[in-house]
Amino acid sequence: MSACRPRRTNRRRIALFAAGAAAASLALSACAEGTSGGSAQTRFVQGKNGIATVPKADRQPAPDLSGKTTAGKALDVADYKGKVVVLNVWGSWCGPCIAEAPNFAKVADETKAKGVQFVGINTRDAEVVQAVNFEEQHKMPYPSLYDPKGKLLLRFPPGSLNPQSVPSTIVIDRHGKIAARSLGPLTKGDLRKLIDPLIAEK
Repeated sequence: MSACRPRRTNRRRIALFAAGAAAASLALSACAEGTSGGSAQTRFVQGKNGIATVPKADRQPAPDLSGKTTAGKALDVADYKGKVVVLNVWGSWCGPCIAEAPNFAKVADETKAKGVQFVGINTRDAEVVQAVNFEEQHKMPYPSLYDPKGKLLLRFPPGSLNPQSVPSTIVIDRHGKIAARSLGPLTKGDLRKLIDPLIAEK
């Protein structure tokens, strides 16, 4: 009988651990489902469509986002100041990224003449060739920073609309400030809803 006691103890520990993990998962999910949120600094409003926006007066400057692209060229997002910049965090291993890629390619072409610049941030691809193959397969018409360890994602200031999942999309206004964010994949229509108001801003 004594040999059974450790097993019961282990089972109890496993059950408690599983319950705790499930509770933590639910808590994290609940944080992402609200209609508004952020800190007093951010004052962002999250709509029912999952798009969070910041009023013009409350926006924070985008961090330094510079480095090498998947093609090995230097790129600094700050050089695009004066344009609306759409940052898309993606990985070749990510199913939702594959699903949304054609939408991003189309909207990037449609809005280029309106002063919009798309920039990808490729993350968690151990080899750059994986990212390059993805870009070629989906005919991506814009560059992507190669960020396999996610270091660029950690540069977003606390309390800002920072990327929290893959895929995530961040939009920077013409003044270099973080204006909107969407967590998860986007349809072509939702992508236009995210950036069209910023195209119209002066």
